[in-house]
Amino acid sequence: MTQNPRILITNDDGVDAPGIAIMRAIAAEISDDVWVVAPEGNQSGVGHRLSFGTEMTLDKREPNVYALPGTPADCVIIGCTHLLADHKPDIVLSGVNHGQNLGDIIHCSGTMAGAREGVMQGCLGIAMSQAIDFEREHEVNWDTARDYGADVVRGLIAEQQGKDTVYNVNFPMARQGQVPDVRVVPHQRFSISPFKYYPSRNKGKFFVAIPETPQPLNPGHDFHVLHHDHAITVTPLLLQQTDTDAAARLEGRLSIRQKVAQ
Repeated sequence: MTQNPRILITNDDGVDAPGIAIMRAIAAEISDDVWVVAPEGNQSGVGHRLSFGTEMTLDKREPNVYALPGTPADCVIIGCTHLLADHKPDIVLSGVNHGQNLGDIIHCSGTMAGAREGVMQGCLGIAMSQAIDFEREHEVNWDTARDYGADVVRGLIAEQQGKDTVYNVNFPMARQGQVPDVRVVPHQRFSISPFKYYPSRNKGKFFVAIPETPQPLNPGHDFHVLHHDHAITVTPLLLQQTDTDAAARLEGRLSIRQKVAQ
């Protein structure tokens, strides 16, 4: 990778979210060729949804900063194949998300989808999230992400191998100078989906929400390490999702009965 890599930033909290300003500061420590294409509004929880069949326009907010009425994955696609098609990004940074993305929650995360689409477009894809206390979610301390984000990105650039891995990075709720280290960990597989029906205070209304974290949590996995050890967590995730053990076991064991033409 070049000494001054082209970086594309997106997120799922929206182009005006405070976390994107933190990500721009992180990127500025690494390169002066930084671009932003982010949703014009909040797209949290949309996963890798694409706006097929929906006409969109790019809204230029300032030099190198664009808003799109679409999802994080849309933003990366438009950034890589249209806006920066003549010189594609080397790195896609997604975030910094307002709240942790851990365990099976990564499957619905728009933040993760932005980084994943970056890898699918041939870039180094890194998702970054700042842990918060959801009981006091407006009290966000971005210091950990701001202080250590560039170090993590530089480390992943230096160790990059292959084009099939997306990285999920989470920064703990820790005071400045109290982060012990960076740990490479697996993501927590929950015993059951964390998503449930959640009643609203408004009669007859309800939400899909995460009322509580499923237990037990495995020591050494992302949830436990981030919240109990207050370390920065990095989880490498493969895009190739084939269960090779199941494929080998099923090979030659499935069959159909031929139908006789009527």
